[in-house]
Amino acid sequence: MALAVETRPPLRSTGFRPGRFFLLAIPAAFLIVFFVSPMVLVALRSGEPGWVASYANILTSEVYLKVLANSFRTALITTVLTVLIGYPYAYATARVTGTLRILLLALVLMPFWSSLLARTFSWLALLQDTGLINQTLIGMGLIDRPLPLVRTQVGVIIAMVHIMLPYFVLPLFAVMVKIDRSLMSAAESLGASAFRRFYRVFLPLSLPGVAAGASLVFILTLGFYITPAILGDPNQAMIGEVIATDLETIGFARASALGIVLLAVTLILFAVFAAARSAYVARSRA
Repeated sequence: MALAVETRPPLRSTGFRPGRFFLLAIPAAFLIVFFVSPMVLVALRSGEPGWVASYANILTSEVYLKVLANSFRTALITTVLTVLIGYPYAYATARVTGTLRILLLALVLMPFWSSLLARTFSWLALLQDTGLINQTLIGMGLIDRPLPLVRTQVGVIIAMVHIMLPYFVLPLFAVMVKIDRSLMSAAESLGASAFRRFYRVFLPLSLPGVAAGASLVFILTLGFYITPAILGDPNQAMIGEVIATDLETIGFARASALGIVLLAVTLILFAVFAAARSAYVARSRA
């Protein structure tokens, strides 16, 4: 009687593979040449003429601290408004199917079809005193005089929310479409109301998309230059505008130091955010 012998597939070799090495080496080399190296050069130049004096001048200057605070405040407000507007839009896009989903995605992608400069000047035409928004409100009798929407932080935030909306909706939509709908049906069968199904099942599963989209919006908004420069108030300048001005007037060293300070503060904030997110995940699994 023949004995059955269990056969196992041969173990794959874990040795050196040239194909895998070059597959990783090409993007790594690209990042080193075009990202890491410029950052190192900027960091080195930021210490001219002296490291302590260069950074002390920024961290003790009331003007620079005010600019940093305004930049983070504007980025935070823009991020919050983008989340409040973008979440329902992404939710509706994920719930529908077919042509309607394609239409909703096309609408959110439409801003990418024109340049950032063109979109900013479009908002300038809409928000100015003789623009469509103010003239429509005056014609309807809702206001007597034009609202100050240009050269104010309000106009900057309105335009930036519109520009940043696709950067939040698309990552969130990618997460929402992967949520298993049978979980909602199971919650409904257990007697959960529509609001309870959304709050206890769908919302927690979509939070990774919210975190990814909000982080992307916050980072991009923090370094914005064109939109605040055109629509904003010079007295409420953001860090991107100040870096460009210092580059032309004071020199590359001061602009580099400002960029490094912005990078350091951003990394600290995101470290705090990552720690809070890890604590939330650990608590939810407990």
